[in-house]
Formats: sequence, C-alpha cells, structure tokens
Amino acid sequence: MSLALYFHPLASFCWKVLISLYENDTPFTAHVVDLMNQRERADFLKISPFGKFPVIHDGERGQTVLESTIIIEYLARHFPGTTALLPEDPDRALRVRYWDRFYDFYVHEPMQKVVADRRREPDKRDPYGVEQARAQLETSYTIIESAMAGKIWALGEELTMADCSALPALYYGNRVHPLGAHPVTAAYLDRLLARPSVSRVIREATPYFHLFPEEERLS
Repeated sequence: MSLALYFHPLASFCWKVLISLYENDTPFTAHVVDLMNQRERADFLKISPFGKFPVIHDGERGQTVLESTIIIEYLARHFPGTTALLPEDPDRALRVRYWDRFYDFYVHEPMQKVVADRRREPDKRDPYGVEQARAQLETSYTIIESAMAGKIWALGEELTMADCSALPALYYGNRVHPLGAHPVTAAYLDRLLARPSVSRVIREATPYFHLFPEEERLS
C-alpha cells in the first residue's frame, strides 16, 4: 500500500485527514505515533521536524506531505473519490478554503489554547489568555450560527474539506466552551457526528479520551 499516515487518534488535526480518508474509502497504512515513547518520537522527528501531526507519505510518488489542509488537497488531487472534498469550480473551492481556514484559525486554535492551559501547572496558567480565547470562540460561534442558517454542510448540500475542518474544531470546542445559545451550530455538529466517516473517527479515538485534560466531557 503506497499511502501511509502518521498520526495519533486523539489529535484533533488528525481527525480532519482521517475523515477525508474514510469519506472516500482511501486505502492507507496507519502508523500511530506515541510521542511519549522516546524511540518513536525520535523516528517521527525525522519525518516531521516540529513533531506535528498528521503526516502522510506517498510511497508511489516519493512524497511526504505535512499540514492537514495540504494533505487533504493532496488526497483530492492524487486519490480522488466519490466525495469531492475540494470542488473543481474555483469560486466554490475558494469558499471551501476560506471556511477551512476559519475553523482552523478561529475555532481550532483558541480551543487548543484553552486545552493547553489546563495542562499547565497552576502557577503557570494564563487566565487572561484563556479569557481571550473563549471570547474568540464565542465570536466564531456567532459567525457560524449565521453562516449555517438553512444549510446542511458548510457550503450547502455537499460535504467538503470545510466540514472536515469543522468537526474536530466544534467537537473539542464544544467541550471546552459549550455551544450553548447557538442551536444552528449545535445541530450542524450533530449532523457531522452522524456521518459514518466521523463516527468511525470518534470510535477509534474513544480509547484515548482519558488523556484529554477533562475526559469527563468527552463522549
């Protein structure tokens, strides 16, 4: 099998790529990397110098690709399937990229700020930074609430890369800063969770949920 994925089942950015792979039944060899294992970490750093997940290696083309968005675009080009995660129409593709970046920068990133702060020792925490991150999440939820009105998926009727980005951002975001008064966004998350590709990702991550800083909020 020419395609290999290096990842961890709990890592949120890995979920984006896993959803895209499962949506199109793309065959790949899974390499779960334990960064706490010194040997595995050392080997992985040779592939990803910053130690960031996910990474794919395409043995047939001799290509190693990092960054979740670029990986999904690479898969769309070289391993296309029945779900066109990046539309051929350039204007629609631009909108997909916009929402992909929106979820990564304005939901995913502040969510990770809150999670990372919980992992710190009490005397090293950043309450003001967490407050700012929560405020950004609330603003992002409000924007999504308006944008998703009357839609099934991020761009309408068809699932795209933007929805692959939305799932981990909203799933974890809802755990650290609940969607609360954003019913349209909550319903969108529910539709994503009902998607078979997403259900599979969640199921495979479940054994690792105890590693999350507040595991009682994960289900």
